[in-house]
Amino acid sequence: MSKPQINKMRIILGLFISIIIMSCSESDNNEVEIKDCSGDYSTENILTNINENIFNSDESVNTYSRYSWSSNGSNRILNGNGIPNHEVGTFPNAHNPNRISEQSVNANFTLCPNIISESGLEVVGPALVIAYALNSVKFDPATAGRCNDQGACSLAKGQGNWNIEALGHDTFNFGDDMNHAHVQPNGAYHYHGIPELLVDFLGDSEGMTLVGWAADGFPVYARYGFLDANDSTTKTIALKSSYRLKSQPDSNRPMVLTSLAGGPGQGTTPNTPIPMGAFTQDYEYVAGHGDLDQCNGRYGVTPEFPEGIYYYVVSDDFPFFTRCLKGNI
Repeated sequence: MSKPQINKMRIILGLFISIIIMSCSESDNNEVEIKDCSGDYSTENILTNINENIFNSDESVNTYSRYSWSSNGSNRILNGNGIPNHEVGTFPNAHNPNRISEQSVNANFTLCPNIISESGLEVVGPALVIAYALNSVKFDPATAGRCNDQGACSLAKGQGNWNIEALGHDTFNFGDDMNHAHVQPNGAYHYHGIPELLVDFLGDSEGMTLVGWAADGFPVYARYGFLDANDSTTKTIALKSSYRLKSQPDSNRPMVLTSLAGGPGQGTTPNTPIPMGAFTQDYEYVAGHGDLDQCNGRYGVTPEFPEGIYYYVVSDDFPFFTRCLKGNI
């Protein structure tokens, strides 16, 4: 082989090696580094590859439901527009004057959740969303409705010590639909209880259905769990909360609605009774009264976590959805 041919071969070989090195370098840069969870739980590779763009033709929606779930190795990442991917009630309606509109939903959830408080840390105020459903619609169980001791109430930006519940009574009507959801003034459709038609969409109305993720990274299931929390071969049952109505109302609790403001029917003085169950303060937690703890969750095995995990439950009865979180946020 002549010298020019040898030099040519060297150049070709050099280029080939350079391409291989560059390819490996790019592969290393694009590779997602999986965090090694040092705690008890890991949720990596569970529902971290979702990308949906679904047109919702419901007359109250009539736009696309867009949401994606991915992972960067340390966090679960949600991007969406907060539009439900299922049928909804009529909005606006007589008790809810707001239209559903797109939101900008961007949230991170740790892939390595850990328990920092067995009794739970209360989540209050609008600054933190306590959980998101898989379709990027938020769970927001409390309301802005309040009453004072004299029974003067408001369904929005209310004043007073008594927090009005959205579900579980007929005294106050927030215009919620078949999904136990309604719409905030900014157009945000949100769930107060079990998102019935989302459960149907996910395809398992009688089994354990993972419907979302709490802000602390633990999963959220709808209604059902195994009879024996640690045995997936046992039948599924509707899990019961451990809250109950108090036998007597608290001191100074208003028993009669004297005026209503801040919503449909404002300015009226209906003078109607306010039965127990209308206020958050009407309930008490009794350990062991039901299947779930004070944060409406429990430890156990699930289809996605056969080794067990702590999970929250959206239940049929109060508190419907947790008002506290056990993990670190």
